[in-house]
Amino acid sequence: MGVCGTGVGALAGMLKQAGYLVTGSDQHVYPPMSDFLAECGIQVLSPYSSSNLEPQPDLVVVGNVITRKNPEARALADLAIPYLSMPQALSCCFIGDKTSLVVTGTHGKTTTSSLLASVLHYVGLTPGFMIGGLVKAFGRNFNVAGGVYFVVEGDEYDTAFFDKGPKFLHYRPQVAIITGIEFDHADIYEDLEAVKVSFRRLVEIMPADGVIVAYLDDPVVREVLRGAACRVLSYGERPEFDWSLSGLKISAGCTDFKVSRSGQIYGEFKNTLPGRHNALNSLAVIAVLDYLGLERQAIASGIESFAGVRRRQEVRGEVGGVTVIDDFAHHPTAVRETLAALRGAYDGRRLITVFEPRTNSSRRRVFQEAYVSCFDDTSLVLIKEPEPLINVVPDERFSARQLVNDLEKREIDAHYFSNTDEIIAYLSKNKRAGDVVVILSNGGFDNIHQRLLDKFQEDLTDPDS
Repeated sequence: MGVCGTGVGALAGMLKQAGYLVTGSDQHVYPPMSDFLAECGIQVLSPYSSSNLEPQPDLVVVGNVITRKNPEARALADLAIPYLSMPQALSCCFIGDKTSLVVTGTHGKTTTSSLLASVLHYVGLTPGFMIGGLVKAFGRNFNVAGGVYFVVEGDEYDTAFFDKGPKFLHYRPQVAIITGIEFDHADIYEDLEAVKVSFRRLVEIMPADGVIVAYLDDPVVREVLRGAACRVLSYGERPEFDWSLSGLKISAGCTDFKVSRSGQIYGEFKNTLPGRHNALNSLAVIAVLDYLGLERQAIASGIESFAGVRRRQEVRGEVGGVTVIDDFAHHPTAVRETLAALRGAYDGRRLITVFEPRTNSSRRRVFQEAYVSCFDDTSLVLIKEPEPLINVVPDERFSARQLVNDLEKREIDAHYFSNTDEIIAYLSKNKRAGDVVVILSNGGFDNIHQRLLDKFQEDLTDPDS
C-alpha cells in the first residue's frame, strides 16, 4: 500500500527480485515510480479500494502514507490479513542476520549511505542496501545482495499509522552514523526535544558490541549520546576527535581534504562532491570503513570513484554557458551548506538559486526566519509560492513574499513567483553566459530543470522567442 513512495516502491522491487509475486496500490500513479514498477513487472492498482485485496495476499506491506481511514487499511482488519510496515518488512526479509550499517541524522543521510554502499561495492564487498536516492553506481536506490553488510538510510520519520516511532528503530543497527540532529518534520515532531527522544531510543537499542560514528561538533548529538552503552567514535573538525577533518579545498566537481585519526594524519582524500558538508559525510564513511577493516588506500580510491547520487548537486545540463543543477536541499541548514559548497565550486560565476518550499516543515512558519540567512552565497534568489497546507491556519504557514522582502533587506536580489512558468520566463530573459542555476526542491518542481534547458536551447536558435 502506497507503492509509489520511494521506500515502499524500492521494497516492492526488492521483493520482486527475491522471487515473490508482488502487486501494489496507490492513489496517484505517475512517473518516474510508475515506470520503475512497470519495468519490475509489478501491477499497480488505483485508487485505493478493499477490492485490491482480492485475491487475498499472504502479506501486506503498509506505507506510512496510509491512514486508518484508508479503505484498504479497514479491510486489513476485517479480513485478518497479516501486515507489516515497510521498515519491519525490510528488516525481516532483507536485513536479517546481516551486519546492519544504518545512516541517520537530519542532514546528509542519502549521500552518506550512498557513498558507504558504493565504496563497499568498489572494494568487492557489494552490500544489500535501501537508500532514499538513486545511487549512480547502481542505477537504483536498492540492492539485493548476498554479502555480509546491509546499508540502510535510517529515516527519523514515523513508521506507519499503527507505529508512530521512527523508521530507524527497526533496522537492527550494528554500526550507526549520526550526521547531526536538528528540528525537522514539524508535521510529526512538536519540537527539537521530541526529535532528541527518537534519537535517544536509537542509542538505547544499539548492541553493547556495536559502534556509533557521531558528528560531535553538534552539541545536540553530544547530548543525545550521553550514557551510550556502546562504543562511540567521534568525528568533526576538532583535532581531539577520533576522526578529524582539515585542509579543505573546494573546486568544481572536487573537494580535497586531509583526515586525522586520533590526532595523527591518516591520509589525504578527494571527493567528487563539492563542499564542507560532503567532506564531513566522507569522513563518517571513512571512520566506518576503517572500523570494518578496510585498507586506507582502498577507502581513498573508493571515495574518489564515487559517482554521486541523483538530485544531490546533480548537473542536469549546460546550454549557452548556463549550467543547471538539481539539488534536494530544503531544510535551512541544507540550503545554506549547499549554496556555500556551490559558491566555492563555481567561484567567479553568478549563482542563481530557485527555491521551492515543498515539505510539510518548509511550508510552515517554523523556518520562516531561519531561511533569511541561508542565501548569502547566492547572487539572485527566485522563490516560488508553495502549495498551501490546507490543514494549517494561514498565520502558521510559510510566506514566500515575506521571505523575498526579508532577503531584500539584506541587499540580496530576490523575486517572488506564483508559478513555475513565470520563473522559466524570467530566467529566459535575464540569464547570462556563465550563470549557474541551482534548483532546490524535494519534489519534481514541474520538471523545471529540463524545461529550463529546453528553453535556453530555444533561446539560442531563436533569440526573439
